[in-house]
Amino acid sequence: MTGAVVLLTFTLGLLAETEGLHVGAAKADISPTVTPFQLRSGKSTYVHDPLHVRALAFQNGEGRVAIAIVDAIGVGEEMCAEAKAIVQEKTGWKPEQILIAGTHTHTAPKGGDTSPGRIAYEETRREGLATALLDAIAALQPAKVGFASDAEASEVRNRRWFLKPGEVELGPLGEPDQVRTNGPRDKLLKPAGPIDPEIAVIDVRTRQGRPLGLLANYALHYVGGLPKIREENGREVGVASADYFGEFARLMPYRVGGSRPPEDFVAMMSNGASGDINNLTFTLTRPPRAPFEQIQIVATKAADTAWRAIQKIDDYTESPLIATRQRSVPLAYRKPSEDEVQRALKLLELTRKEREEINKRTSSVATRTIEYASPEMEESQEVIIQAIRIGDQAIVSLPFEVLVEIGLEIKERSPFPHTLLIELANGGYGYLPTPEQHELGGYETWLGTSRFAKDSSRILTEQLLEMLEELHRL
Repeated sequence: MTGAVVLLTFTLGLLAETEGLHVGAAKADISPTVTPFQLRSGKSTYVHDPLHVRALAFQNGEGRVAIAIVDAIGVGEEMCAEAKAIVQEKTGWKPEQILIAGTHTHTAPKGGDTSPGRIAYEETRREGLATALLDAIAALQPAKVGFASDAEASEVRNRRWFLKPGEVELGPLGEPDQVRTNGPRDKLLKPAGPIDPEIAVIDVRTRQGRPLGLLANYALHYVGGLPKIREENGREVGVASADYFGEFARLMPYRVGGSRPPEDFVAMMSNGASGDINNLTFTLTRPPRAPFEQIQIVATKAADTAWRAIQKIDDYTESPLIATRQRSVPLAYRKPSEDEVQRALKLLELTRKEREEINKRTSSVATRTIEYASPEMEESQEVIIQAIRIGDQAIVSLPFEVLVEIGLEIKERSPFPHTLLIELANGGYGYLPTPEQHELGGYETWLGTSRFAKDSSRILTEQLLEMLEELHRL
């Protein structure tokens, strides 16, 4: 064999090795460093466990998609757009090829521009988001991917309940609701909706089989139960935490690697359609928990379930078709009826104490009712939705806290064998109930927590299913 033939054979071998799927995984620590920072519970200087942006980038030929999951209650559309623009400028990856979502931890610091801690944390999140995406793309290497799921039903519960006969729950405008969110158990009859126990996984390995990255998806709100720090003056202070999403990411390297977790492996948990799903107990009494213990329990069960799902993967593909679809969909804002406007005006004439005796949110909902009825109020707003194909796996995203029925319907009607929904993606616009849940009332349906017309979930569901059909025909 001549030297030229040897060189050509070697070159073709390298080319063959680099064809097909390439995946990069990265994470950026976004724990606050400037104190005090602002939590929902107030100012704090304490970080219980680190917060991250975790990212996976997939490429096969011209097909590209990057997914970043941020330990945050949500990520605004502006911040998402800015990060995508940076990535496009530096790499050429298009914004529609990038999905960014928050985990919905309620114990992440707040950004903003009103105090040194908030200003610094706003910059930390922005830098971390761009860094994780860029590092994941820079780390692309030959890989293979598999898909599966398993169920963990013991830690998910629908928090919307019908009330027992004779029990009355007044909504913010003084009209009776048929359901109550997180109500007292002596008043509750039965859940007003289902659960989705599925934990879906996208498991990425190097061509040699070393674990590289994992994206999991679970339809469960944050868990909470974090410790409080008692300072010398007796004041109790909250702590920053990534909740069970971060603990899951910490545990998964041991599930895939045993006592020697693989280096540079990145696991992340995305939030599924969990707008009405949480971890509270409504019909049983849970034993007392130590601070952070319930988070650990949920994360451990989720990690075990993800491990069981991985064991089901018989075939890892080295050349999946990768494609994305994105639409900007106009949604009409809700228009209060004349009766609602008149009731809101009368309620605002009462004292704050009198309004709170009706409902703790009467003041805010009445104010919002007047605002949305104003002729100056905009008619609609466009929201970004995405559909992604990675081989036989489909991913859809919505910029809402999505009620569970919506996710279940999309999974059932999807043309793909594997489908998952990531909520709070590319922005956040409150809750997205179904029209049927709107009719029942309750916290997730009130104007203020839910701002768009009652048929919005149907519009978005049909749009996403159209996009999935487009991807399936490729």
